[in-house]
Amino acid sequence: MRSSIARRAAVFGSAALLLLGPVTASAQADPVEPGVSGQAAKLPAELIDAISRDLSLSPDQYLEHSELGQKLAEFAKIARTQFPDAFAGTWLDNAGTPIVGLADGADKEAAVAAAEKAGFQVKDVAQSESSLQQQVKSLDGWLDTQPPAVADLVRGVAIDIVNNDLVLRADNVGGLQLPDFLKGARVVQSPATAAPLPSTDLTPIAEPLPADALLGGDAYGSLGGGVGLRCSLGFNGTDGSGRPVNITAGHCDPNRGSAGTAEASEAFSLVPGGTGPRIGTFAKTSLDIHDYSIIRADDDAARRFENNGVRVPGAAPVAITGTADPVVGAPVCKSGLTTGFTCGRVTSVAQTVSVGERTLADSFSTSMCALQGDSGGTIVTGTLALGISSASNVGQYPVCQVADVVTFVLGESPELFATPINEVLAENPGLRVRTS
Repeated sequence: MRSSIARRAAVFGSAALLLLGPVTASAQADPVEPGVSGQAAKLPAELIDAISRDLSLSPDQYLEHSELGQKLAEFAKIARTQFPDAFAGTWLDNAGTPIVGLADGADKEAAVAAAEKAGFQVKDVAQSESSLQQQVKSLDGWLDTQPPAVADLVRGVAIDIVNNDLVLRADNVGGLQLPDFLKGARVVQSPATAAPLPSTDLTPIAEPLPADALLGGDAYGSLGGGVGLRCSLGFNGTDGSGRPVNITAGHCDPNRGSAGTAEASEAFSLVPGGTGPRIGTFAKTSLDIHDYSIIRADDDAARRFENNGVRVPGAAPVAITGTADPVVGAPVCKSGLTTGFTCGRVTSVAQTVSVGERTLADSFSTSMCALQGDSGGTIVTGTLALGISSASNVGQYPVCQVADVVTFVLGESPELFATPINEVLAENPGLRVRTS
């Protein structure tokens, strides 16, 4: 990690905070309950259950907080340029209050006026975002002077917007002695590699295509280089030529060096009892920096991807209406083949972290449980596409209830790390997520 952080110092220069035909939600024909908005009434029952269980929010509160998060994201893009001396980040607190952090600086008075005019609460903090970014660069320089035994302990760094400081990730939390200028930084455990489910029974079979569509969160199998994996589909979309694709995780491609070639890994639908028909091939795979793959649908399977749904496999979907940027404190929910919908909040944005031998940059982390097989699945905020599931610190546990107990005993909590969907789209001109 000694050189990996230094090589990517530019990642922190901008410190940015951290598109489908309509889905027919036939299971949502029940009468709208009094006091429930029309949009909230369209959320599937499984998602509503997860929102209540994991966030203690009503469907309307979930949607309202998600919308507030995106308003904060838009404000941050402007404030970062107009008020560089004072701006210190934006976030939602646990009550859903939108907050703008401001440090003392020449442009603070104007920043306060702009934040309050936008309806946000202002919080005075000690350090501006640019000051914290400078500390990250100083950390880079310090690591370059340390022996590998010390430098390699640092596996990632992020700006802790809420606490106005830095968070460092390390394999050995107790073994890292920081320099004086980082004495206030917190050191937490680095994430483990997110593992797809290995499989030895993924072999192509010939049978008529099922009529069922394929949606985000559904299970699929990948086969390449003699290796089989089980993962979760991400967001359906279209590539630059308008062909149907699915955007999932890069580490779900077992033969990623051959993506886009005649030897590319194949993707198969999974059906009760085994492998279904082939549905596509891996057209592009990225693992280091951004973790994503683009599966290009086969011609005879293309219609199965022509929807904008995200769901618990086999259940009614939520229709994706756009894309979003991660904002600290914003409510988020993920879907995957193992755990279905689980929800939490964004805990960090614009961070770089090592996961095994790879580095995730521009990533965000969330307080959600994700287990083996959830890899590649969708993360949403409200009804907006937010990210692709990449790494989890509890992926080795059999169920989320066990993960919750074990991490609580260790003084930690489940974390899911993700690649922002907008980063994937920006890296692939012409690529779009399907929206309604």
